[in-house]
Amino acid sequence: MSDGLPQPNTGEDSGRSGRQTLAVNLWTLLERAASSHPRRIAAVDGALRLSYAELRRRAAGVAAGLRQAGVGRGDRVAILELNSVAYLEAYFATAALGAILVPLGTRLAAPELARILRHADARVLLARGEFADLVRRLEEHGTPVELLAWTDSEGLSRSRRTLSLEACRGLDGRDFRCEPVAPEHVAQIYYTSGTTGVPKGVMLTHGNVAWHALGACAELSLDDRDVWFHVAPMFHLADAWACFAITWVAGTHVFTPRFEESRVLELLAAEGITLTNLVPTMLQRLIAVPDAARRRYPSLRRILSGGAPIAPAVVRRIVDTFHCEYVQTYGMTETSPFLTLSLLKEHLRREPPEVQFAYRAKTGRPFVTVELAVVGDDGRPVAADGATVGEVRARGPTVTPGYWNDPEATARAFVDGWLCTGDLATVDAEGYLQIVDRKKDMIISGGEKVYSTDVESVLYAHPAVLECAVFGVPDAQWGERVEAAVVLRQGADVDVDALLLHARQQLAAYKVPRRIRLLDELPKTGSGKILKGPLRNAPC
Repeated sequence: MSDGLPQPNTGEDSGRSGRQTLAVNLWTLLERAASSHPRRIAAVDGALRLSYAELRRRAAGVAAGLRQAGVGRGDRVAILELNSVAYLEAYFATAALGAILVPLGTRLAAPELARILRHADARVLLARGEFADLVRRLEEHGTPVELLAWTDSEGLSRSRRTLSLEACRGLDGRDFRCEPVAPEHVAQIYYTSGTTGVPKGVMLTHGNVAWHALGACAELSLDDRDVWFHVAPMFHLADAWACFAITWVAGTHVFTPRFEESRVLELLAAEGITLTNLVPTMLQRLIAVPDAARRRYPSLRRILSGGAPIAPAVVRRIVDTFHCEYVQTYGMTETSPFLTLSLLKEHLRREPPEVQFAYRAKTGRPFVTVELAVVGDDGRPVAADGATVGEVRARGPTVTPGYWNDPEATARAFVDGWLCTGDLATVDAEGYLQIVDRKKDMIISGGEKVYSTDVESVLYAHPAVLECAVFGVPDAQWGERVEAAVVLRQGADVDVDALLLHARQQLAAYKVPRRIRLLDELPKTGSGKILKGPLRNAPC
């Protein structure tokens, strides 16, 4: 391995599709950045500004401290932390040891977190001091955790079984050497949000993550001038992939611990942010800020968004507000995450603006590291006519080898080496996908198929609608009926009848919601995805 760069491996890994891998410990990405750009600003976390040399020293100290505490190859290390440089250090330090990082959702309750810790058999927990009470409740629910390491100083007096990562950061890590690992060695386990049932532990290998980072560098034209804004939670791949891609090119990481609209808008301008990824609910909140469109974001070149479908009307408001390129993304935890990007092919950039916009608002074309197929019930590819619906399947070097300690779920997820996503889509002649629904969310009312995204796009086009969710509920006559839940923009003066009239003017009668509920907020996962299950199951 030369210069710390991952090198192609012509052999086949132990994954399901016989794909090529990158022979790399992810730690070498940080080593390379510190070697080639030692004085480049690597991280901005509040008042803290670190060069790449300093970030490497701190992360090596964390790794050395964990190694001294007995953490080694294959050990599961969980982390309960907000977006911060500590999270970035944890991603690289655990990779350096050949340990496996298990990011935990900060909005989960103690019983949920305890179940994850037990399933992963995580014996080490890295935690922010402000979560000390939650950590105490975790102990009450019983976990395998033997070592508690505080990422800051606030929690040090709360427990006798502790390690101070702040002290570890002061260790001499100049001679630190990472653990050699094979590309198929697991680097991270992400527990899915549970929108499709009981959370499962998605395994991502060093090869998965490295290939995805390399693909993102190529697709998004990343270089050392880029400044990435960690706004979406770092425990979720909506943001976590950027830890490795941005470090690979020695770009700058900027962190905000919580999503606060005014603070996010302020930092977008003040820190010269060039790229970020925001889930649609975050973007909805930002463009609703009264003066958001009057501010200036001179360095911002791209906003990515994924995790949920987004209506074309919302895309227009995003572009009008931030005056940068909007890129729709689609992916899964199981695919590291990107499967598609709505980046335009070169010849489409010469089309009229309205044609370009139509493509930018689509789910997108395949990401460079994956092969995609949209197949019908017979398993054969559907017509590339932009109308025929099939299930999205994927394979390639960024696809998970499976679920942690769950061979049955792994076997169910794959068919002939293809990952079955459970997402329904169309594909057009240019190869651009358009997600229309998840299989479980498709509504069949009176024998007619209703895709929830079709109805949601119409509701989002109403100027009073901030957020909405469309779902099916059991109906004695029709099998299922269409219902919706809506959150109105602040100060909006509109009632349910007006929203229904708006829907009737643009939708077939069988697609119009039979009921619309006005709510103050919609239930969401920790990563910001709207949860339809609680809405579907709520009492009438």
